[in-house]
Amino acid sequence: MEKMYFIAIYPPQEVIGEVKIFKEDLVLNYDNSKALKNDAHITLFPPFSRELELESDIHVAFQKIDTNLSPFEIILNGFGSFPNPKNPVLFIQPEPNENLNLLHQNVKQYFNFKKYSFNPHITVGYRNLSYDNYLKAWEVYKEKEYKTKFTVDKILLLRHDQNWTPIAEKKLTGIINEQ
Repeated sequence: MEKMYFIAIYPPQEVIGEVKIFKEDLVLNYDNSKALKNDAHITLFPPFSRELELESDIHVAFQKIDTNLSPFEIILNGFGSFPNPKNPVLFIQPEPNENLNLLHQNVKQYFNFKKYSFNPHITVGYRNLSYDNYLKAWEVYKEKEYKTKFTVDKILLLRHDQNWTPIAEKKLTGIINEQ
């Protein structure tokens, strides 16, 4: 049986709750019922499917990812969008972050069988967001302010079983440089 997997960073519950308020707005005011489908996260490797009996291989590769980085801070600052008429996306954008890029490169060393561009974001509206409703939402969200930060101290491997469920985590093990 095939299962879906992906690798992500999840912010703390407090940030997930704040993001959920924006997602609820998309549901209520822009007919985007799928907005609430997943908790807030930053994807490091997008969903892929594998036979369940190959899951141990996925775990082995996941454990090989170099996480010898110090925990680092991500600053979320404002909203962005992918204005694709067939599949528009509204998201919260992190400020550029070298550690995030480095962590992504480390993931790519072992998870490189799928081509994709790394454009870190936390999705707010997507899937069944019509282009018309996206345009209306973007008029509001492009000027909306939202700024917060959180510390990244681990990455998660998730499997889809009705919902996305963490099946492994890997802590960032580098020493924090206090200066």
